[in-house]
Amino acid sequence: MMRQYELVERVQKYKPDANEALLNKAYVYAMQKHGQQKRASGDPYISHPLEVAAILTDMHLDESTIAVALLHDTIEDTTATRAEIDELFGEDIGRLVEGLTKIKKLDLVSKKAKQAENLRKLLLAISDDVRVLLVKLADRLHNMRTLDHMSPEKRARISEETMDIYAPLAGRMGMQDLREELEELAFSHINPEAYETVTNRLRELSERNEGLIKKIEAELQELLVASGLTGAYVKGRQKKPYSVFRKMQSKSLSFEQLSDVYGFRIIVDDIPSCYRALGIVHTRWRVVPGRFKDYISNPKQNDYRSLHTTIVGPSRQRIELQIRTRRMHEIAERGIAAHTLYKDALGTGDGELLSRESNAYSWLRHTIEALADGDNPEEFLEHTKLELFQDQVFCFTPKGKLIALPRGATPIDFAYAVHTNIGDTCVGAKINGRIMPLVTRLNNGDEVEIIRSGVQVPPAAWEEIVVTGKARAAIRRATRLAIRKQYAGLGHRILERTFVRAGKVFSRETLKPALPRLGHKDVEDAIAAVGRGEMSSLDVLRAVFPDHQDERVTVKPSSDDGWFNMRSASGMIFRVPGKSKAEIERLRATGEATDEENLPIRGLSDAAEVHFAPSGAVPGDRIVGIVEKGSGITIYPIQSPTLQRFDDEPERWIDVRWDLDEANKARFGARILINGLNEPGTLAKVAQTIAGQDVNIRNLNMVRVATDFTEMEIDVEVWDLRQLNQLLTQLSELECIATVKRVYE
Repeated sequence: MMRQYELVERVQKYKPDANEALLNKAYVYAMQKHGQQKRASGDPYISHPLEVAAILTDMHLDESTIAVALLHDTIEDTTATRAEIDELFGEDIGRLVEGLTKIKKLDLVSKKAKQAENLRKLLLAISDDVRVLLVKLADRLHNMRTLDHMSPEKRARISEETMDIYAPLAGRMGMQDLREELEELAFSHINPEAYETVTNRLRELSERNEGLIKKIEAELQELLVASGLTGAYVKGRQKKPYSVFRKMQSKSLSFEQLSDVYGFRIIVDDIPSCYRALGIVHTRWRVVPGRFKDYISNPKQNDYRSLHTTIVGPSRQRIELQIRTRRMHEIAERGIAAHTLYKDALGTGDGELLSRESNAYSWLRHTIEALADGDNPEEFLEHTKLELFQDQVFCFTPKGKLIALPRGATPIDFAYAVHTNIGDTCVGAKINGRIMPLVTRLNNGDEVEIIRSGVQVPPAAWEEIVVTGKARAAIRRATRLAIRKQYAGLGHRILERTFVRAGKVFSRETLKPALPRLGHKDVEDAIAAVGRGEMSSLDVLRAVFPDHQDERVTVKPSSDDGWFNMRSASGMIFRVPGKSKAEIERLRATGEATDEENLPIRGLSDAAEVHFAPSGAVPGDRIVGIVEKGSGITIYPIQSPTLQRFDDEPERWIDVRWDLDEANKARFGARILINGLNEPGTLAKVAQTIAGQDVNIRNLNMVRVATDFTEMEIDVEVWDLRQLNQLLTQLSELECIATVKRVYE
């Protein structure tokens, strides 16, 4: 266990003017508060905060952060209070300790909604001061190092949480060494068999190629020195087990197929030397095509900068090379903790100073902004995990602005990355000067120009195309607004008619005072709720006019009313049964939609969520639409007995009429009931007759009702009512059929 003077000495090695009194006070306070507490391993509890502090000294963090590490469990596990810590150490340290206490209570692997909400709280806590994240990551690292003393269930939960959240978060903050160790430790507990197998194979490979890394290091070093780069040094290493396992999984490779198990870093003095070293290596050894990446001119979002290349190097081995300066190497290893500007800003608490230098912290703040974009926690969880895990491609606007996107991104993702309004109005894209489909996957270096239209609304199908959380959230939001607008239009018509029948005049202004009684904050929300069937128009009428008596006022039908005096619904667009809304929108977006996907029926003015009754409805039927609660409109033939249930709810009825082009090739469902002789061949004759009429059988159910007769309920698909009637006539003429009729539900 680290002693008090050892802690002070560790900090003073990299910061000679450190506040020794603060460190001593924090050490003694934590020691006193934790007292005789023990960890699961049996070690004194104080050993944990001391180890966390030691990890942070390896990152060369300042004395305030080290003090927070010593105190981070005191509020949670001892009698210490926030007020006491504020008084002894200042409000800044007290705030950080309390933030860490709140994070400790979060369960990030619970049910999806709770996990998402807890991830929100975690990121909000660390967005105010990134020191919270640094201490939390060090805390998690030490807990993972000592996880063997926990129960199997707890080990699995903590490891899963580490692999899903903390390791990727460390990577996003540029702390690659810490990320790798977290991943290795979590991997060993989540999949111990795979971990042991890969570790053994790597050990065997290392024993078989003993001295190979040293040999390649020496050859590279000798080549660089001979070429005049005397300040360069080379360091090689074998890849970690989890890195190897992940590559085997993602590329479906066996261990024997891996060709780049070894990686080497060339560290030089300055940026020109990086490119010079690259030229020296490429001149000497053959380059593997497509494996060169320049992260110096295009840094990653976590500030990582380096040149990457793969060569067929000494001993005919394929090896990966990373070429960087000493400063780049420090940032690559320690990430955000390596920023000297951050260390200078710690004492002032000025987070803006950090954000100007650190893209990693800018990413964190950008992610927090996404909290406002998603209406539910699951969307935020999806967005954040995508942002954490995806690799990147770098594209440019026509003006040369660099846009970083996840790998696999499309021009739609690009448009939303530039601005939400640009994404919403996007109708096309030029990639490197050529008009390309919006589903095209972008590559590094592409120049993307977005073609816009002021009347465009993003199709819901785009949600299945895009890969960024921001784009998905924006498309969902636009879709929700469009649906709300549609239902609000329907609800407005329903309310107008109800108010007219009551002898009243409806307006949005009259509705405002009644909103509290209706349980809605916004007029449009209340009107849309009526359109969705979630709230009765009569309830709205009574809320606006509490003294109203339900007496109908006779209203003279207008010429626009339907065939039995219902409100008109001209222009409704019906979809073919079996085609989902997302599928239709996708076909429209890609230009593949045909007349079979858009069936015009006189009805609503916008695309409506439409369903058919279980027994179906076919062109030629007199039909009526019923507004269903939360699920759009259901179409029934007027003969359907189900409609009797809605006799007392006239505001839910909509007059709709078929308006089909005779050339349209869509089929519609209907149900028929046949009573036939129970003898061999009856079903065959029925099926042959149905097929002879060019009718499709969708479902068949047979029920034996008597010794001599069998009842068959058959769902068929026909072009229209005429074809259905012809089928019924043909079936009734069969000698083996007693009765045949159409079924209505």
